Amino acid sequence: MTSDHLIPGRFAVVGNPIQHSLSPEIHSAFAQQSGRQIDYRAELVGLETFETWVTAFFQHGGRGLNVTLPFKTRAYTLADEVSDRARAAGAANFLTQNAAGQILADNTDGKGMVVDMTDNASWSLNGARVLVLGAGGAVKGVIPSLLQAAPERIVVANRTSARAEALASEWINRSTPVLGGGYELALAMPWDVIVNGTSTGLSNEMPALPAGVILAEGCCCYDMAYGQGPTPFMFWATEQGAANVRDGLGMLVEQAAESFCLWLGDYPETQPVMLALRERSQAIR
Repeated sequence: MTSDHLIPGRFAVVGNPIQHSLSPEIHSAFAQQSGRQIDYRAELVGLETFETWVTAFFQHGGRGLNVTLPFKTRAYTLADEVSDRARAAGAANFLTQNAAGQILADNTDGKGMVVDMTDNASWSLNGARVLVLGAGGAVKGVIPSLLQAAPERIVVANRTSARAEALASEWINRSTPVLGGGYELALAMPWDVIVNGTSTGLSNEMPALPAGVILAEGCCCYDMAYGQGPTPFMFWATEQGAANVRDGLGMLVEQAAESFCLWLGDYPETQPVMLALRERSQAIR
């Protein structure tokens, strides 16, 4: 990497595993839109060393970090200050450092997903009956942004009922009802939007939904996972007659754009980046 038009400071995405990450390619493309280069790398961090690694990163020229599994809740805990979005989610996928040396945390995941749904795919969440599958950190990170889109209700269904109930209870005082329970809740009503927030797509598996889930007319289905082809959840949604089915690649690019803007002050164009990634994926297949 040459020094011409190099954005000052080091940036990275940290996780375990991390070899699959597209984030360095995405941020490089964002920087190139304005004739710049960015030192942004994917860093494999040991499960026991996350906090010390982050501290050392910022002490030695680090400017910004994206955080992926399994470190999002630990990133939130590590930070000296957290944004309202991170506080609502109880997790952070974005870290930076201010002039006083304090580590600041934010969560751009939820905005990334909702922007991909509403702006890129033209889905309507207002007044929608939304079913969210899973109750881990990924789901917790997007619930606040889903609530801001004013759905009629959000139902969180998970293999372990208690986890979904505990997650839903964190939003018990909202005007939009948030309910949680086992996968049998998927039978409660017809759904306008179904979001798969489980990790099943990464292992080429399908959430253990009961037979008989009803998709309302025009139902849209979103898998937060992404890969070189449709996930089992996406195949299922298509078989059930979903009007639109989408993976999480757009969410990845949009949350990255939000991070890029928070660090550098300018919001990149996301459509060309998404198109290039889609075309490359199709070529590989």
